[in-house]
Amino acid sequence: MHSPAEADARVEESRAALAAHGITLPSLGIDLPASASRCPTRPLIALGNCDLLTAEALTAALREGAA
Repeated sequence: MHSPAEADARVEESRAALAAHGITLPSLGIDLPASASRCPTRPLIALGNCDLLTAEALTAALREGAA
């Protein structure tokens, strides 16, 4: 089982990695319903909604990283 601190760290790492590519996902965070579950599971990270320009930038960054 992963701790809430580990989940927070992953969110911050993701936020920093995205920011390095000029990408901001305002609703990036820990999925609260999954965290409140009575069944112990790995925390889910909610990437959230984004506009078309952000989606394009994210896709370009992923393609660049895969090249």
